[in-house]
This record gives sequence, structure tokens and C-alpha cells, in this order.
Amino acid sequence: LVKLMLTMEANVLLLGADSVGKSALTVRFLTRRFIGEYGDIGKLLLFVFLLYLVSQDHFDEKRIQWADGFILVYSICDRASFNGVQQHIESIKATKDNFGTEKVPIVIVGNKRDLHHRRVVSSEEGRLLALSTDCDFYEVSAAETYHGVLLVFHGLVERIKDSKMAVKKPASIKSIVKSMSAVFARRRTDSL
Repeated sequence: LVKLMLTMEANVLLLGADSVGKSALTVRFLTRRFIGEYGDIGKLLLFVFLLYLVSQDHFDEKRIQWADGFILVYSICDRASFNGVQQHIESIKATKDNFGTEKVPIVIVGNKRDLHHRRVVSSEEGRLLALSTDCDFYEVSAAETYHGVLLVFHGLVERIKDSKMAVKKPASIKSIVKSMSAVFARRRTDSL
């Protein structure tokens, strides 16, 4: 039995305030050998996964245009970092909307779940924000477990894949007929 594998390249932008765990999430993701062990998830082989980490104050329109997907990280122990996520979502969607992107792949991540005794942002707040902005939501501890981090990246890959498939929809019969009519109409007028 031959399995169909799709290859995909994705540019991922991680955004969040300083000290929320962007680097910790990335290092946890990259230092595990999971592609060889888990590369068949959803019949998708992630060929190249480019990461770019940006602190909250240092992202711009060019980086948003470059990215295929976004991981917005906040610390459950830092209310200000959570409040910044909403602003990032608005900026990303406004920028991507200018380029005709219908559904932007965004994942919201509440990090530092292991520090529950210092929690100031509830899980419910994160879920409600994700639900109201059409994003996925994960709450993880990069310090404690690899599996949660893996789910974050695979969840984003699925969203990116769905987004890219939506862009590559086949042309409808109506648009094909319209194009063919235009071509043949042009030839008739050129020969006159």
C-alpha cells in the first residue's frame, strides 16, 4: 500500500512579548526528533519549516506578508502579554486582508502552564479570544512537556495546509467558459 505524502514549505512567525517563552517553544519543538517519528501525521510531511521569532515591539508589515502562519504566544502569568495578542491578531488580519487572504492561519498559545500558582490569565479567557477571532488555542508548558508543543506546531501546519488548499481551488466551469470566450472573441476581432 503506497501512502500519498504532500510536501509543504511554510514560513512561521512567532510573536509575543518578551519572556513569554517564544524561544523555549521553538527550542523544544526543534530539538526533538519527531519528524522522523511523527512525520506521517495527517499524511503531511513538513519539508521546510522556517521560523522567525519576534518580540512584541519589533514586527512589521513585511514580516506579516512573509509569513504563512502565526503563533501568538503569551504567558499565563502576564496579563499585558495576553492583552497584546488581540492587537497582533488585528494587525495580522488587516495586513493579510489587503492581500486577499481569506483565512489567516493563527494559533494562540498560553505558555507557562506549569506556573499555575502565578496564573493571572484563565484558560477560559484564552479559549474565548481564540473563538472570537477564529484562531486555534493551546495552553502548554514548554518547560515540562514536548507533546503540547508538538500539538501547537502540527495544529498550525493543518491550518496552513487548509489555507493553501483554499487558495488553490480549481477554476469553476463558469470562469473557464468566460476565459475561453474571451480568447476566441479576441481571435475573431483580430482576423477582421
